[in-house]
Amino acid sequence: MHIRVLSHLLLVATVVLTSASAVAATFDAGLFSELRWRSIGPIRGGRTKAAAGVPSQPNVFYIGVVNGGVFKTTDYGRTWNPIFDDQPTGSIGAVAVAPSNPNIVYVGSGEGLQRPDLSTGDGIYKSIDAGKTWTHQGLRNGQQIPRIVVDPRNPDRILVAVLGHPYGPNEERGVYRSLDGGRTFERVLYKDENTGASDIELDPSDPMTVYACLWEARQGPWENGAWSGKRRHL
Repeated sequence: MHIRVLSHLLLVATVVLTSASAVAATFDAGLFSELRWRSIGPIRGGRTKAAAGVPSQPNVFYIGVVNGGVFKTTDYGRTWNPIFDDQPTGSIGAVAVAPSNPNIVYVGSGEGLQRPDLSTGDGIYKSIDAGKTWTHQGLRNGQQIPRIVVDPRNPDRILVAVLGHPYGPNEERGVYRSLDGGRTFERVLYKDENTGASDIELDPSDPMTVYACLWEARQGPWENGAWSGKRRHL
């Protein structure tokens, strides 16, 4: 089963790369030759893990900072407002805006990166008023939530990657699904107490098809200790 799924993923990657090559062959690079990257802030935001835009409102997007909460801009990044400072955690690993309702925003706390100075969180948060107020939704012991995806047709159907405790075994790992906007969660993919989920994607043509990546990783109490990370693809 693992070999068959891996072969399918390799086939998908081949198709994507082939398609990208075909596009590149007909792409006129001169159309964008005058564009340049520039920093737009926020200046004191710090190391940033997550970002999410609103396709229907191109002036609005959010960023999640690993030790600075959530910032929002409504003017294409000219100014930024911290909108998460009254919550008990400032460690952010994921931000997701519901494609069918941009007022619904989900935030996963805990950065989800294995590094010496990582920070952990306390679960999932949700806003139904575009970040003005927040409600804690659960998965409190997940500690690291690096990815949230929202069904483009149903803002109440979400899937959450829970990486888990960075320093020891943790049962609350794997992929969780909610069908009621985060009020309740069901674990739909689990390997063991040492292996969490690091990424999730929905098939753009069929959101019922889900791809997940599991990561077995552990930090030693002396930070970069005897444990090394191993990624497992499903």
